[in-house]
Amino acid sequence: MNSSMSLNLRSYWAGFKAVIVFTVIVIVYTFVLTGVGQLGMPDKANGSMVTNSQGEVVGSSLIGQSFTDENGDALPQYFQSRPSAASDPNKEEDNQGYYAAASSGTNKGHADEDLIKNTTELRKAIAKREGVSVKEVPADAVSASSSGLDPEISPEYAAIQVKRVAKERGLSQEKVESLVKKYTTGRGLGFIGESTVNVVKLNLALDELK
Repeated sequence: MNSSMSLNLRSYWAGFKAVIVFTVIVIVYTFVLTGVGQLGMPDKANGSMVTNSQGEVVGSSLIGQSFTDENGDALPQYFQSRPSAASDPNKEEDNQGYYAAASSGTNKGHADEDLIKNTTELRKAIAKREGVSVKEVPADAVSASSSGLDPEISPEYAAIQVKRVAKERGLSQEKVESLVKKYTTGRGLGFIGESTVNVVKLNLALDELK
């Protein structure tokens, strides 16, 4: 009996020590990684926040935004993001997507009738807005990303918006094109993925022009 109790006590003590040791390891590990992140890459560690010239946080370079008015119409002085299916459930009428707490895609298949109808209508509307043919409207201009929060568009979609933005802001197309190029990221390692343009950073740069 005593032998059995002694064995149980040793087992409990060993388990208790293991819990303490691993708890300390986890805490130390967390603090070490947090410290490394803050020292080595503070911008990324803190959410890649984007600030304006006054030091005010205006968003994150990792999360897209809608550049539309209260009716959902595109603000002509801004480059437009791709559509977002991340809807705020509390805003049924004026919902403009990019609601981070509801990150998601449309989850509709390519044969869905509503998706086909909405995509076709949106493509025509964008073509009319940008003064280009329907064939020149790229796929990302009319399709939401799987997260619904993509802050980037294709260089092709940015290119058809240059003329409109330049006209609205009284800038030369060359100036706007140079900003687009500045905020264009090439393929990873030169061959992974596609080139993209960060709309959040690009529009902030346009607002910061004097």
